[in-house]
Amino acid sequence: MSAVTAETFTAAADGDAAALKACCAAVYGQEWLPLLVGESLHPGGVELTRHLGNRLQLGPADRVLDIACGSGTTSILLAQEFGCHVTGIDYGATQIERATESAAVAGVADQTAFEVGDAESLPFDAGSFTAVICECAFCTFPSKAQAAAEMYRVLAPGGRVGITDLTVNGPLPEILQGVAAWVACVADAQPVARYAAILTAAGFARIVTEEHNDAIAKLIADIQTKLMGVSILAGLGKIDLGDVDLGTARAMARAARQATRDGLLGYCLLMASRPAG
Repeated sequence: MSAVTAETFTAAADGDAAALKACCAAVYGQEWLPLLVGESLHPGGVELTRHLGNRLQLGPADRVLDIACGSGTTSILLAQEFGCHVTGIDYGATQIERATESAAVAGVADQTAFEVGDAESLPFDAGSFTAVICECAFCTFPSKAQAAAEMYRVLAPGGRVGITDLTVNGPLPEILQGVAAWVACVADAQPVARYAAILTAAGFARIVTEEHNDAIAKLIADIQTKLMGVSILAGLGKIDLGDVDLGTARAMARAARQATRDGLLGYCLLMASRPAG
């Protein structure tokens, strides 16, 4: 696992929440990762982000929080296409630096703001936002209940939350468990009903879900194809994969693709609202 110390990896494997977050931040900050999963870093890409924005009925009056914003692809799209003001937060400082630079290049610096922060302890006042978005990251949070409670807290009454994430509908093979699979958004993914229950317990209402299983199936197939190119680039010294084991990555991709075929792995969209009362 690139840019993660052995001590951090060991602590993550032992269930240390801070170490798990550090592993995720380090891996998702690697420059080569978009070569495998695309600039959006999530299934469905910008098309699914656009669909989510439309389903949430975002507009210029909205103040949106993009949790686990990565390098800012979602935040920038929402600012450009929906006219809203977007604040992005991510655990990785590298991602925040890139997001800030990308927003300036895209001409939406005045509509966006980015800062380092923890989804389980958001650095914002209660009621600061009218919408919260979290794409393909909720499943990586060690305490999903705490993250959901924080989403609820920072939303104004009547505010909306939109989440897209991996779903698991049965026991997964061993290779799709453990820290590496957690970072890959698989190991602690939950059934759709469990995500909905977490949101309900946090106080959210009017929960709506959609299946987008084709999005994860396509992404995994694309990753399998692109792994060969990444391997060649690494062999030529064009990219540095650090401690990443491509053999293990290929085996995980094969197992994940089979899991989608077996109906064990899927992808969903969830929307809910904070009651206006």
